[in-house]
Amino acid sequence: MNSEANTDPETNDDRVIPYQGWHVIHLFYRIDQTQWAMFSEEEQREAMTDLTALIQEIRTTDSAQLLAFSMVTPKADLGFMLLTDDLHKANEFEKKLTLSLGPDVLEPVYSYLSMTELSEYTTTEEQYAAELKAEGTEESEIEEKVEEFRRRIEKYNQDRLYPNMPDWPVFCFYPMSKRRGEVHNWYGEEHETRRKMMAGHARVGRQWAGKIRQLITGSTGLDEHEWGVTLFSHNTQDIKEIVYQMRFDEVTVKYGEFGDFYIGLQLPLDELFRRVGL
Repeated sequence: MNSEANTDPETNDDRVIPYQGWHVIHLFYRIDQTQWAMFSEEEQREAMTDLTALIQEIRTTDSAQLLAFSMVTPKADLGFMLLTDDLHKANEFEKKLTLSLGPDVLEPVYSYLSMTELSEYTTTEEQYAAELKAEGTEESEIEEKVEEFRRRIEKYNQDRLYPNMPDWPVFCFYPMSKRRGEVHNWYGEEHETRRKMMAGHARVGRQWAGKIRQLITGSTGLDEHEWGVTLFSHNTQDIKEIVYQMRFDEVTVKYGEFGDFYIGLQLPLDELFRRVGL
């Protein structure tokens, strides 16, 4: 999978590729069962074959990933998470997915556009070295620890920009923003203050290491909130508990604003089609 950032957009006039990272689209649909029932059995088989072929086409496209979900509760029936580098590809794929079962069968109920991005609050090498000195670490050990830290951060940044999404069964998506109210305004705080608060926020999240896989994508200027949060787990209780515990953290207590939560199950395609009533 190609994970190189486009550093010379002038040579790619027919593509819209970020300088770094990928586009991410979350798509949620209801299935119009009345419209679907009007198809003959042969037409239904053809439609499902076409959708299966489209999903496989997307999944075998360079720099693209597509996850499919049976959505829990009647908010939506079917969900997709599409990641790809080129906005033209993202646009083409999402239009094809919407029409894949025939006109009016898949009714879009919610969608969200965002991009993978690096965090502005990630600890720098200089900050890490200063923390080691403050802890009384010997100078002879600092260089070795900083080199190890550099390798970890390089992998962390690569995973944020070009993630390989897991096949874990439980999926959760919700959008969020930071408050800009008269009393509490996230953007009125100094960067160092925000960085320290986010470090504490991250410490809470690390309690679920190995139980929760998380991807934070940025959507400022792209959609109605500022970030999209995607969580994967093997158990809904882990998702429930991490979101609950985060509510007590200062970042959320004072500054967190959330949209609706969408919960789904990641399934093999044959089971997915059966589950959603196709």
